[in-house]
Amino acid sequence: MARWRQSQQPAPVTARRVVVSGVVQGVGFRAATVRRAREAGVAGWVRNRADGRVDAWAEGSGDAVTALVDWLGEGPRHAAVAECEVTEEQPQGYRSFEIDR
Repeated sequence: MARWRQSQQPAPVTARRVVVSGVVQGVGFRAATVRRAREAGVAGWVRNRADGRVDAWAEGSGDAVTALVDWLGEGPRHAAVAECEVTEEQPQGYRSFEIDR
């Protein structure tokens, strides 16, 4: 009996840049973002900005990126997110998620 393997096409990769404002520095925001992104299978980076905001780049499957962007709108427990600016971008081929210093 022959077995047929169903070929699965890789999910299309989407990318979003997110700038988060509010009380988002000094509250573990970057470390929590790295954990969430890695759990979701999202690649990219997160970094503090000189203006007090946090900047993040997320790329991966649409559902995973959307879930991370939604979480960024809430942030970790000690954060107080005031606003998230989200822009659609072209994927850059990141393979992991890291804190960019």
